[in-house]
Formats: sequence, C-alpha cells, structure tokens
Amino acid sequence: MAEAQNSSLLEGEGLIEYCYPESNVSCVKISHNVAAKTAIYVILGFAMTTTIIGNSVVIISIAHFKQLHTPTNILLMSLALVDLLVGITVMPFSMVRTVDGCWYFGKEFCYWHSNFDFLFTGASIFHLISIAADRYQAVCYPFQYPTRITLPVAGVMAALNWILATVYAFSVIGSKASEAQLEDFIASVDCLGTCLIFVNATCATIYVFIFFILPICVMVGLYAQIFLISEKHARKMESTKQGRTDMTSTKISQKVKHEKKAAKTLGIVVGAFVLCWLPYFITSIVHPLYNFTTPAVIYELFVWLCYINSTLNPIIYGLFYPWFRKTLYHIVTLKIFAPNSCDIKVYGT
Repeated sequence: MAEAQNSSLLEGEGLIEYCYPESNVSCVKISHNVAAKTAIYVILGFAMTTTIIGNSVVIISIAHFKQLHTPTNILLMSLALVDLLVGITVMPFSMVRTVDGCWYFGKEFCYWHSNFDFLFTGASIFHLISIAADRYQAVCYPFQYPTRITLPVAGVMAALNWILATVYAFSVIGSKASEAQLEDFIASVDCLGTCLIFVNATCATIYVFIFFILPICVMVGLYAQIFLISEKHARKMESTKQGRTDMTSTKISQKVKHEKKAAKTLGIVVGAFVLCWLPYFITSIVHPLYNFTTPAVIYELFVWLCYINSTLNPIIYGLFYPWFRKTLYHIVTLKIFAPNSCDIKVYGT
C-alpha cells in the first residue's frame, strides 16, 4: 500500500496523484491540465486582489477623510474590514485547496482557517443587520437620529457585531455537537491533505435558520419599512413644497432624497449578500441529508460565490457612491498625502 502511494499511479487511463505521495494515508489530488490550472488561479487570484484593494480603499477613505466620519460609514468601514480579512486570511489558502483539492497547511491551521471563515460570515450578517437598523433610524426618525445613532454608538455596534460573530464561529467549529452521529463517516473520509468541516443535518438546519433566514427576514422587513416611509415622506414634501420654495423646505427635501438613495444602495448590498450566500446555505442543509455527496466542484463553486460577495461590496460602493470615486482618485494620485487632505470635501460631487 505504501509503495503504491509513494508515486503517482496509473489506474485505468487516468493518472492518480496524491497530496502527499510519501504517505500511505494521503488524499487524492485533483488532476488539472496546466492551462486549466493556470486559468483558475488567474480568475481566483484576480478576485482576491480586487477584494483586498477595493476594501482597503474603503477603509482608508473613511478613516482619512473627516467628512466621511458618520455612524453609517463607521459600520461600512467595519464591514469592509471583514471583507478585507476574507481576502487576506481565507481566500489565498482556499484557492490552493480549490485548485489542487489538497490542504497543505496542517490540521491546526485548518481549524483556525475554518474558524475565520465562519467568523467573517457571521460578522458580515451582523454588520448588515446593524446597517439596516441604522438606515431605519435615519429614514423613519430623521430628527431623533443624530442623538440616537452617534459615532460612539456606531463603534459599539461594530464591536458587538465582531463579538457575536466570534461566538457564532466557535459555536459551529468548536462544538462537537455539530459532528454528532457523523464520527464513523468522518473517520472513513479523513485523509492527509483534507480540510473539511462536517455538520449534521439538525445543527445545519438550526444554524441556517438562526444565522441566515432570520437575519434576512429582519433586514427585508427593515428595508421594506424604510422604502414605505421614505415614499410617504417624499409625498408629504411634495405637497408641502407646493406654493413655497423656502430654503428649509428644499434642504429637507434633499435630505429625504439622500437618505432614500443611501438606503437603496445598502439594500443592493444586502441583495448581493443574499444572492451570493443563498446557494451555499441551501447546500449546507441538503449536503448532510444526502450523506455529503454534493459534487466537490459544485460545493467549491458555492463557497467561492460566498467569497466573491466580499469582492462585490466595494464595486457597489464605486457604482453608487460619488465619495468613493472621489476618494479613490485622491488615493491613486497620492493627493491623500497633501497637507490638510483629510479636510477635502467628498460629498456633493
């Protein structure tokens, strides 16, 4: 057996390669031709690079320019940090695993990599709920909002999101309850070079309901209220403006439009999250019901669709936020290093 696995073997017409040829308990390596492997690395590498650069721009912009120091942007910056860490700590190692089908980084790091994966998933969900709640307060209670949601309050919300995400991650990975009744199956598929997390059907259903379905229902409910009330405000402003063009009326009308546009943009962010994560969460329930027989290619595709959500967020900001485009220009042209650059106006352009 050891001799058989010390080198690549020819079985039938296919060449079988192993992650660790010197071991007799090694996992089988995925066989790709050089062109296919290069193409996959280029595509995934591009996604990873875009994720890191795009979210770095968001973080630098909000941290540097004083005009962007708002409660909503503090939450956006924290969400961008989540996406940046996905690009730095999760995507590179998952890319190697996806292409080769092998985990070369040891069992210990597999544990932490999986924890980071679940932690950032939870952090994204909790941040999106916080952002939806922030927009709800801004649109539905515009006069009370400045005193209810301040910068310190937004900071506490962001910190709480990270704490809840950490609890979520370690409850999934650290809890042996999720592997109950799967011990024999896990032992049968375990090999050197694998890094897979198995969750039984009961725990998977609970996790999906608590950490996906319930949060999505809350966010959809909040955004539905936001758009209904913003439309009501808009109609009221139109009736108020008839026969008067005073400055106060114009400013309130502009504020209503601004808040509605911001809510729409962040609603798109939530929509992108749902589209990217829905296939994975459905698979999380179906996978254990069918004895984990989901094809590896399909499973990896859904996993990477989740990662791509971290790539999409800064792209959405670039499409809908003028301040993002302006700050990107200042960063690329190095004007960000000019004296008093933090005081540059980035709104209204």
